Amino acid sequence: MTDTIADYLTRVRNAIKANHRIVEIPASNLKKEITKILLEKGYILNFKFEDTENKQGLIKIALKYHPETKQSAIRGLDRVSSPGLRKYAGSEKLPRVMNGLGVAILSTSKGIMTDKEAKKQHIGGEVLCYIY
Repeated sequence: MTDTIADYLTRVRNAIKANHRIVEIPASNLKKEITKILLEKGYILNFKFEDTENKQGLIKIALKYHPETKQSAIRGLDRVSSPGLRKYAGSEKLPRVMNGLGVAILSTSKGIMTDKEAKKQHIGGEVLCYIY
């Protein structure tokens, strides 16, 4: 497996389509930071990190659904930068997702952050994914 972020997004996307409440994903520091941003922005209910015997660990994510319509809080997950074609954006040309309703997650020199946080700090970076 070369693209672990694409695997992460695909697992979440598949769990939403199957109406699962919890999805388990192999852990990494990058995936943990993306999960924290998802919780911060209200796309998921909660998450938990569990250690396994192979020391990689698991991230258990509780997905968020609307109580009456049963629609997921996450409408779309798009991978932007891939190992074969990296996409970078400067601080003045950061992408707007769904005209500001979605979130772009960036990998910057100061860590993983959203497009709005990067714009405030005037830094650019690699655009990892869009979430809306």
